Amino acid sequence: MFHNLLVLWGVLFGFFTVCVYSKTNTQDVTALNVMYNSLTSKSKLSDWKSSGGDPCGDSWKGITCKGSAVTEINLSGLDLSGTMGYQLASLSSVTSFDLSKNKFSGDIPYQLPPNAKYIDLSNNGFTNTVPYSISQMSDLESLNLGNNKLNGQLTDMFNKLTKLKKLDLSHNSLTGNLPQSFAKLSSLRTLYLQNNQFTGTINVLLYTPVDDLNVENNKFTGWVPNDLKSIKIKYGGNNWSSGPSPPSPPGVYHNRGKGSSSSDEGGGKSSVTMGLTIAGIAFAVLFLLGIMIFFFSRKKSSNNSHLLEDEMLDKRKSFSMFSSRDLTKDMHSDYDGLKSADSTAIIDINPVQKSPSSGFKSISGRLQSFARRSTSVKAVSYALADLQIATGNFAPSRLLGQGTLGRVYRAKFESGKILAVKKIDSSLFQGAPPQEFSDIVVSISKIRHANIAELVGYCAEQGHNMLIYEYFRNGSLNEFLHMSDDYSNPLTWNTRVKIAMGTARAIEYLHEVCSPPVIHKNIKSSNIFLDLELNPRLSDYGLAAFYQRTSQNLGMGYNAPECTKPSAYTMKSDVYCFGVVMLELLTGCKPVDSSKPPSQQSLVRWATPQLHDLDKLSQMVDPGLRGLYDPKSVSRFADIIALCVQREPEFRPPISEVVQQLVRLVQRSTMDLSLSHHSSNMSSYREDLQTSCRLTDF
Repeated sequence: MFHNLLVLWGVLFGFFTVCVYSKTNTQDVTALNVMYNSLTSKSKLSDWKSSGGDPCGDSWKGITCKGSAVTEINLSGLDLSGTMGYQLASLSSVTSFDLSKNKFSGDIPYQLPPNAKYIDLSNNGFTNTVPYSISQMSDLESLNLGNNKLNGQLTDMFNKLTKLKKLDLSHNSLTGNLPQSFAKLSSLRTLYLQNNQFTGTINVLLYTPVDDLNVENNKFTGWVPNDLKSIKIKYGGNNWSSGPSPPSPPGVYHNRGKGSSSSDEGGGKSSVTMGLTIAGIAFAVLFLLGIMIFFFSRKKSSNNSHLLEDEMLDKRKSFSMFSSRDLTKDMHSDYDGLKSADSTAIIDINPVQKSPSSGFKSISGRLQSFARRSTSVKAVSYALADLQIATGNFAPSRLLGQGTLGRVYRAKFESGKILAVKKIDSSLFQGAPPQEFSDIVVSISKIRHANIAELVGYCAEQGHNMLIYEYFRNGSLNEFLHMSDDYSNPLTWNTRVKIAMGTARAIEYLHEVCSPPVIHKNIKSSNIFLDLELNPRLSDYGLAAFYQRTSQNLGMGYNAPECTKPSAYTMKSDVYCFGVVMLELLTGCKPVDSSKPPSQQSLVRWATPQLHDLDKLSQMVDPGLRGLYDPKSVSRFADIIALCVQREPEFRPPISEVVQQLVRLVQRSTMDLSLSHHSSNMSSYREDLQTSCRLTDF
């Protein structure tokens, strides 16, 4: 009895000792454990542990700490190989990350320490391209990716890197033109691009303060600008045009230090003078032009010239990996819904009073009536004339997509706010009661949930019926999963679980909080939008009355077996559709893909038999994750999918139970990491205790 109590006391003492005296915070320990386990060659990290441990307290090799946080990781030249694991983003206090001169290969991890100031991954064997997640590392001051095997084009990822002083991409195989966002590198002093395959001109570098530049041995064309010839520059081995270079445009950096030039042809001083002169003249002209435009616009307020720059804006979109990520990719989606606005955006209230000659009197009297008498209606009345101006008269260039119920247009108002206008097909109103649209607006305007895209306005004039929603620059889940290239896919496993959780909660709100309950009937990845923090926002809710009148297939590959027509949909049908979305998150595959072999064209039929087979499951996981996920979490996720996509509706769980299953998945994943950490520490404690006992006996 006494012996048992002694053992119990020892275990409890060890547990609390570990909790009290372990110097390193658990999150950092776990990230380093994952990193260690991902290495294939790690003999020089003998003091590191595969589970638990105390990197700060035990002074692990290459680890520097401040307090309980890991602040620097320097593993340069240690003959390491393999990968770096999938939890580097958890190392939020790391400011210096140096893994140079090793034997790493494959992709540079998408997740890197998010607040790093210094990153050096040079002299390895990394392939593919520069991860877009770097675009959000606004504290970054030095980035060295030189002497790897990187290829492909650089995307416009440099807008937020205003603190970046040194960038080394030399000795790779990068191609394409230099991104225009280089012009945003307002602190850049050193830039090494030599020995790549870059094309185009280097004129964008005129807008940076760079004074140490190497662009040798590429495929650049055009001229070497005179203003760059006054700095330390090497530019041989390119296809430069002959003859003197033209004068630099206004707005370039002229305050450059003189440096040794590999081919200085003079003219630096004269080019500065000329540039200043041109800049002065241009400024005066622009100033006068601005005054003229101001008075002209005051006289002609309906002028829609503010739309001109907008035609070029958002042709490319953005996202965030860590907390707000910007992804650049073409807007070629064909989705049934709308692109809504950021969850953090202030709704543009552009009411009809701004356009008295065109608007308020012609709006449906019924809509005016319910708007006045219902205090719960949040949506704002928009005049048709205002929407025509904001959408360029519903110009094709403003078309975001065409879906089951009509077309969706991007609307930018004079205030700068951007919204999405869903223009419902007029044929869907044939034979409908006259008050139907007003009833729908009243109903869906009451719906408010963090994971639901908000209706902010409506328009009912001259036979047009439009719903106006938030606009999300990040686009839809469908685009992220199926239209991003392999290098820009931002969705880590944890992010995918978060998207599933948020979407499930949105459906739970519609099914079990709204009164009467709302059956969505069109849940699919193109109707799930992502805000700046990649939180899901479900759209196209509350439109079931319109769906019942369309002959179109509401969601090819999403429909539950019982849904032969829209009227057959039930809450359990929504659960099935959500299960298909979860399958997309798991596999990265489309619900229906005719380009695949016949046995794999239907995602549900192909995947369902394999969801409980661990070996086959590991082969099903989206290759875009590159193995960076917790297998236990994936297995639990697959179990939830299997419940949702059962053929018989009665065997599918209600959505509230699905939410609880996802909550437990997250809790267990967190617990697994915590137990792994404490288990290792307890093991170390027992070893120390046994050693202590033996010494005492002796």
